[in-house]
Amino acid sequence: MTRPLVSTRWKPVLCWVSALICCLSPGRATSSHAEATEVWKVGLARADITPEGPIWMAGYASRNKPSEGVLMPLYAFALALEDGQGNRAVIVTADVIDFDAAVAEAACNAITAKTGLPRARILLNWSHTHTGPVVDFAERNGYSMPDEQKQIVDAYTRQLVAKYGELAAAAMDDLRPARLSWGVGVAVFPMNRREFTDQGVRIGFNPRGYVDRSVPVLRIDQPDGGLRAVVFGTACHNTTLTGQHYQISGDYAGFARAKLEQQLPGTQALFMIGCGADVNPHPRGEIEHVTQHGETLAAEVLRVLNGALRPVRGPLKTAFETVDLPFAPVPGRTELEAMTRGPEYIASNAKPLLQRMDRNEPNAEKYPAPVAVWQFGEDLTLAALPGEVVSDYVPLIENAIGHGRLWIAGYSNEVFGYLPSAKVLREGGYETRGVYGVGFFAPETEIVVVDAVRRLAEQVGRPKLP
Repeated sequence: MTRPLVSTRWKPVLCWVSALICCLSPGRATSSHAEATEVWKVGLARADITPEGPIWMAGYASRNKPSEGVLMPLYAFALALEDGQGNRAVIVTADVIDFDAAVAEAACNAITAKTGLPRARILLNWSHTHTGPVVDFAERNGYSMPDEQKQIVDAYTRQLVAKYGELAAAAMDDLRPARLSWGVGVAVFPMNRREFTDQGVRIGFNPRGYVDRSVPVLRIDQPDGGLRAVVFGTACHNTTLTGQHYQISGDYAGFARAKLEQQLPGTQALFMIGCGADVNPHPRGEIEHVTQHGETLAAEVLRVLNGALRPVRGPLKTAFETVDLPFAPVPGRTELEAMTRGPEYIASNAKPLLQRMDRNEPNAEKYPAPVAVWQFGEDLTLAALPGEVVSDYVPLIENAIGHGRLWIAGYSNEVFGYLPSAKVLREGGYETRGVYGVGFFAPETEIVVVDAVRRLAEQVGRPKLP
């Protein structure tokens, strides 16, 4: 029996919420995607990045052996943009967990070397799949794995970095006239995972917890109206499959992308994850769940693509800044020693802090993190935040720069660990762990991030919106 792409019990909800979004979003939707008037140039490139053999998998510390086969291939994609004034930029996405600072810098250097693009015109985003390979250089690899696996991971990482440069260059070489338009759908499967119990906040499911359910969709057409590509996203961890699964895959995002490309032959689909660090798919744990969520998301993207979209015009302006995120003061020795005996997510940071204390070495007081804002004329603002960003940052940024014409992406340009809000830090739980092995963020981090987005939005000329 063939499973419907969207359960019939969700259809009334989807229609009602989608209509509400259209009513609340500023600006008039076009009656047809072909009505977008601004002609851009867009270039596309893709590469299969599936590991050639068994490799240590990222995301779950409980795994104790390399991957065992491939459930679905992994891909990296490049989307090059050029506006009517000749301003160029590139977005590169990939079916991997993330890049830390060292790998991200190497990838951006490879892109710049191949294209000449400055750092402010490069945007990296990763799907954060937990059934993909570890990506890291051997000397920095913090996973518990045999040395031979560290060398396999290192070789894979260096190949992937080089491929980023090649992909960006290929996309630049592919620049052709195109029209851009966009819309927003609704995701039904993301579930806030911060479950409140008598023993504190744990990873579970919280039906009352806030989730950004938006599904932003960017449609890219040829001048004659033929669809070339779609960029889509949702704010949810790619953790449908758990640490018990050892087959390589892109989780729900990879299945959604593959479904879209199957139903739209010749089209390239790129996934950009949002602010879902405290959000898991629901239900989860089985392959049938990842298929279900992928099909549901793909169906919603298709619905948006075939609906009334708003034109996206130029010029394209980009702003990039490294901002210093403050760490909380380091606790005293007694408290640190107690923290090392606590949950792994606390102990993993407390142990290095205690070791530095024993060596009389200073601890870091701040962490330099990249924040970017891209402005597409007056039609769309893309805010790209670093790290595993919790959901709270969506309303925080909306309140700071306006609610309409806004796409907020997390897991962008670098992932150093979790980016919690002040609220999450007060409540406690897994998402408070901060920068892996370095320190815990202070509540003021929230202010620094939001102020940076506001500053960059003004710099690129985002319109004043309610």
